[in-house]
Amino acid sequence: MRGTVLCESDARMALAEPVSSVAYCSSALQGSCEVAGEDVLLNSSPRTAEPHNSQPGEDSKIEDYQVNSLGPKAAPSSPGSSMWTTRRDGEVKLRMEEQGPGSEAPKTVHQLFQESVNKYSNFYALASKKNGKWAKLTYKMYYDECWKAAKSFLKLGLERFHGVGILGFNSAEWFIADIGAILAGGFAVGIYTTNSPEACHYVAENCSANVIVVENHKQLQKILEIEHRLPHLKAIVQYGEEIKEQRPKLYSWKQFMELGRDVPDEQLREIIASQKPNQCCSLIYTSGTTGQPKGVMLSHDNLTWTAAAAARFIMLRDAREKQEEVVSYLPLSHIAAQMCDIWAAMTLGVQVYFAQPDALKGSLVETLREVRPTAFLGVPRVWEKMEEKMKSVGMKASAIRRKVAAWAKGVGLQTNLKKMDGRLDEPVNFRLARQLVYRKVRKAIGLDRCTKCYTGAAPITRETLEFFLSLNIPVMELYGMSESSGPHTISLPHAFKLGSCGKVLSGCHTLIHKPDMDGIGEICFSGRHVFMGYLNMEDKTREAIDEDGWLHSGDLGKHDKDGFLFITGRIKELIITAGGENIPPVPIEDAVKNAVPIISNAMLVGDKAKFLSMLLTLKCVVDAETGEPGDDLSPEALAFCQRLGSKATKVSEIISSKDKAIYTAIQKGISAVNEKAVSNAQKVQKWVLLEKDFSLFGGELGPTMKLKRPVVAQKYRDRIAQFYTDTETPSGEPSARP
Repeated sequence: MRGTVLCESDARMALAEPVSSVAYCSSALQGSCEVAGEDVLLNSSPRTAEPHNSQPGEDSKIEDYQVNSLGPKAAPSSPGSSMWTTRRDGEVKLRMEEQGPGSEAPKTVHQLFQESVNKYSNFYALASKKNGKWAKLTYKMYYDECWKAAKSFLKLGLERFHGVGILGFNSAEWFIADIGAILAGGFAVGIYTTNSPEACHYVAENCSANVIVVENHKQLQKILEIEHRLPHLKAIVQYGEEIKEQRPKLYSWKQFMELGRDVPDEQLREIIASQKPNQCCSLIYTSGTTGQPKGVMLSHDNLTWTAAAAARFIMLRDAREKQEEVVSYLPLSHIAAQMCDIWAAMTLGVQVYFAQPDALKGSLVETLREVRPTAFLGVPRVWEKMEEKMKSVGMKASAIRRKVAAWAKGVGLQTNLKKMDGRLDEPVNFRLARQLVYRKVRKAIGLDRCTKCYTGAAPITRETLEFFLSLNIPVMELYGMSESSGPHTISLPHAFKLGSCGKVLSGCHTLIHKPDMDGIGEICFSGRHVFMGYLNMEDKTREAIDEDGWLHSGDLGKHDKDGFLFITGRIKELIITAGGENIPPVPIEDAVKNAVPIISNAMLVGDKAKFLSMLLTLKCVVDAETGEPGDDLSPEALAFCQRLGSKATKVSEIISSKDKAIYTAIQKGISAVNEKAVSNAQKVQKWVLLEKDFSLFGGELGPTMKLKRPVVAQKYRDRIAQFYTDTETPSGEPSARP
């Protein structure tokens, strides 16, 4: 394999303090979890983990290793000697390094949790809103609840390497079920709450689920519809609300937590003692934007090592110094939320507050104002919604307030762009703007204590990043995938560039595979965070992990001279025109959305065609309960129409009348984008406005708001075909074919 390699970034942060020699846990493990020498890939002999009451990894040796200059190389295939496996009970060779963060002693989830309890026993871990008040669990209480849940899963008949599906919104019960399943020797398997019964069936059957935990009656109905087709299913547990109908093998959360009383602690200890860091403990199912979901097998070491690496890189504080506080609201079936809310939080004793189930329908800001988190992760759509709301509020302000805000934003953007280039001085007008505007804005959205704002899981536009930067809220991009246990590169407040997703985590490696003249090639990963393989999918695993052990992301990107990674497109999303030109669609789509503020979503089409066309949707009001896009224009879109002299208030009005002012403005924006195109082949020649915006409800967007291109292409195949059969442009735009 040829390419360019960027190894560890120059960030060096110390790990949290080691576990004290004496600690108390009510259900402490009396034994250790060992890793056989043949299960480790390294350059030296780092320390293995010892029992919970001693410092991890003293006086132990691990041998048998091999690496090459580009990263670990796969060993001959035998149990524990391969870089990957697709077997549920398989073992992999750990990608150990001879020094630095990659050489740290491997540990299991239980060992990580034990260390956490030893250090943060009486610190609050989880906070849930009950009857208007926050009910909290300390780290010791959290551990004890997970221990009880693990014994209850055993009582229900959970078998080794079988799944526990969890279908519900973020809650303490979700966390406890997840960790309890792992302690009991099963797989923790999150299921998206937006899944249909058939999609739930696919996941539950694929992981051979013995137990499924559901939040409420609505989610229960999905499982009851398919339970007769799940031969491994032994029980269903419901939390969140009272059971409305009694059924065999259906348990309330309270009943479930009592079941384990009959299971001896020693039985669970034996199971925990048999677990190895190089075995699978968690399955993350891909959202299926490009095909059937794949079960990403993550090992104990994947989770525990990545959590420590990410936490120290982002500079999260140890709770004993000053406790970090975060709000959990993103889907826990996604690796980003799991790594942030469960594993990184556990590593450094973070306090996690659970948002309300309708967080993404409008209540999130209320929770943020109440909790005032010190760190916050939002997918791009969350930041975009905040931006839209703030702009809408700003339009209603007095003329003088709007003028002050515009001045402050101009000062904020210029000052922060200069900071990005290393000029750290703050002019007087910036300090004044902070007092007059920035602090008030941060307080209004609940981020006044937040020192680390992040975005990930999908591309974000430069316009949105600049909007928040102008308000002195730098939103840092991070990049990774389920197959890399979450983060691979992260931006830092003192080291970031707009449009870049940052630098590689210490202990991880990046390869740009087959770079072109501009240094752009496929982004490949190596490190302890690389997954074990796809469950029961050998062909897909071989596609993802090459013979040298590199994980191929499918994303295109390049490094700049300072080592910052820039994503330029996705291989599978590339549009290859009839003329053979490879065109990444995202930059063109983002440019159109930036040029025409009324546009909500844009999808470029034209694969194997003579020219490019585009599907467009307008910003509209969304039903807060169902998430269905409506016909009424959003406040921002209304203001845009009014500025143009249009009296339209609905999407249907604009489309049915082909509103001249709006259609002309859209064409003007697209023409401006076309003027900057590097070739005629990259110009948008035709476009059409769709009656409905893309959404989760309609199936065009995935759980993290990623565009499902195959779904949209199929749904609007007739519209797309019309682009290439009509001689006239569907939207009335003058055709400008090359």
